[in-house]
Amino acid sequence: MLSGRSQQASYGYAVVDVEATGSSSRRHRVVELAVVLLDGELGPQGEFTTLVDPHGPVGPTHIHGIVGGDLGGAPSFEGIAARLLTLLRGRVLVGHNVGCDRSFLAAEFARIGVRLPSVPELCTMRMAAERLPVPHGLSLRDCASRAGVTEWKAHTALGDARATAELFSHYMRGTEADEYAEAAGPEHRLALAAAVEWPRTTGLTGVADALWKRRSNDSARRMVPNVRNGSA
Repeated sequence: MLSGRSQQASYGYAVVDVEATGSSSRRHRVVELAVVLLDGELGPQGEFTTLVDPHGPVGPTHIHGIVGGDLGGAPSFEGIAARLLTLLRGRVLVGHNVGCDRSFLAAEFARIGVRLPSVPELCTMRMAAERLPVPHGLSLRDCASRAGVTEWKAHTALGDARATAELFSHYMRGTEADEYAEAAGPEHRLALAAAVEWPRTTGLTGVADALWKRRSNDSARRMVPNVRNGSA
């Protein structure tokens, strides 16, 4: 697909989380995803979340809590791909073990002929490893609890993305922030992200207006508007 510059894209961070049908991005599929958008000053800008039809078994229900019946009316990944590209474009990618989330997103995009570009990333698991005493658990629950982030729905894409966003903000605003900023250059990462060339969504417009389907127990905050019905 043709590439376009992202000067018109948003500037900031995209905190992502995916729930999948298994542990291999090559063999398994995304069954739920969420994106929490933060601006360059870590202010909240909106949220996106949807269940995704994996066109097969849902995988470990005992972990993510999703059963096949939950997916009635859920879009395929292709149906949300164009909107998802728009949300990620121009932003630093953030996640707890962000490499895992990125690999699943890249694999899903590849299945529809889209290459997810290489973008600056920040991993809250790595950030925690640099700050927490050893030995100490590096799961999202362990790291968030130590940072005072509690009361979220674990192993739901939106719950984990929200917790990761709070953890990320905690680390960036914490006592180590000046040292971290000097070493890692968040402003430099933001500038690099804004300059990345992203695929155009022209070839995806035929399915870009798929309805998103949230879990029924997800509490709404400021959702990024659905391109069809104004909600998510």
